[in-house]
Amino acid sequence: MTKYLVIGAVLLLALTVVIYDRWRTARTMKRLDDMLTAAINGSFSEKNFDESRLSALESRLWRYLTASALSERNVREQKDQISALISDISHQTKTPVANLQLYAQLLSEQPLTPQGKDCAAAISAQAEKLQNLIEALVKTSRLETGILALHPQPGEISPAVERAVTQYAARAGEKGITLTVGQKEGSAVFDLKWTEEAVCNLLDNAVKYTPPGGTVTVEVKNYELFSTIRVTDTGPGISEEEQAKIFGRFYRAPGAWQAEGVGIGLYLTRQIAEKQGGYVKVESALGKGSVFSLFLPRP
Repeated sequence: MTKYLVIGAVLLLALTVVIYDRWRTARTMKRLDDMLTAAINGSFSEKNFDESRLSALESRLWRYLTASALSERNVREQKDQISALISDISHQTKTPVANLQLYAQLLSEQPLTPQGKDCAAAISAQAEKLQNLIEALVKTSRLETGILALHPQPGEISPAVERAVTQYAARAGEKGITLTVGQKEGSAVFDLKWTEEAVCNLLDNAVKYTPPGGTVTVEVKNYELFSTIRVTDTGPGISEEEQAKIFGRFYRAPGAWQAEGVGIGLYLTRQIAEKQGGYVKVESALGKGSVFSLFLPRP
């Protein structure tokens, strides 16, 4: 009889231990869940000051969140300062750049030596390059800081494609490049103005690097979740190592130093795509051209 009582007591004790352990685990999980919920909604603070491991974890989480909030605030302030600085530069340089372009044009209309005409043309080209750089910097900084917001709406993609192609048809023709448009019907949720800007950047890149006699093709492909604007060129192609870098701000490939541009167009395109819930990618191989695809979410 005593033997059964001992066995019963042991089983009861074991059951009690199991129940207590599960209760303590459930309580710990609840505290962790409460801590994470408070951290997510920004109301987290230390509440327990004892020597338990949970208290130590709570303290470390509080220090981490405090440091993260401070870092985020510093980054935001720096971005605001950069945005203000770029806006000031844009405002202050607008008149001097316009004057440079005007005087370069007036100079080119004067009787000049061949060398003088080359100098006038170079001044005009550099002034235009400076203006494009400033405009691109202003757009990028305002997008990054949220001063300019995108407003994606369901709609047809073809108007953005047509307007972008119209802008680059003359430039492609001057260079002897065949610019063609394939299928352009498709719908997506996108901002018409900024998507047109992104497509223009892709076309600018394609026309810039495609040699005379080459082709650039623009087409829309529709998938289940995304519609894609594809810009295909017959340029020199991009090595696999460079493909991960070309969407970085101011990045120029080692072999592209002679080409026009400052290396911000593809970066701006990526920013525009991401702020619409899409993305941009490239498929390329050296000597085989490139395909840039702008993915936009479907309605």
